[in-house]
Amino acid sequence: MVIIAPSILSADFTRLGEEINAVAAVGAEWIHIDVMDGHFVPNITIGAVVVENIRKKTPIFLDCHLMIENPQDYINAFAKAGANLITIHRESITDPQALIQQIKHAGCLAGISINPETSLETIRDIIPEVDLVLIMSVHPGFSGQTFIPEVLPKLKEARSIIQQTHKRIYLQIDGGINAQNAAVVKQHGADVLVAASFIFHSKDYKAAITQLKKA
Repeated sequence: MVIIAPSILSADFTRLGEEINAVAAVGAEWIHIDVMDGHFVPNITIGAVVVENIRKKTPIFLDCHLMIENPQDYINAFAKAGANLITIHRESITDPQALIQQIKHAGCLAGISINPETSLETIRDIIPEVDLVLIMSVHPGFSGQTFIPEVLPKLKEARSIIQQTHKRIYLQIDGGINAQNAAVVKQHGADVLVAASFIFHSKDYKAAITQLKKA
């Protein structure tokens, strides 16, 4: 069954706890937390302190996506703050194996992500070692962007590699996900759908999440 992971990038930060509890109450299994540093991507969002406070408000699975330079310097802080899963970008690191092990030693599931223009070959060898593969379907940095359909073959190939491992490895897609493209990304192998504006800018969170699940 597909997992819906609303991204708080589009939530109302003046009532963040309420927003998270609202989507959790109507079917969201995970909360996706986009961490941006203004260097790896042209935006600044939140740090481990916010994650720590989110954890105080909810037991939901916290999926922390580190779109930052030098992620090795922050992994332990996010793990201590309450992250369940920490995803790092292949483009920001030189030794993915070491950082995947660092995340696991910190007590979290480990994910690896690639941007739309990055070849899947850059992570092929590391896929059997991770718990999640994240294919970006927009250029990271801002919510509300349009889905890039050219990533679909990459998504399908990632699913094929995952199946060959015979392990439980999630395949996540993030960027421009809505009711119009949810079906096709699921058909290409995605089992975790990240959606930001489609959910948090809707008038009915339950209806939006249900559309993604049933697409």
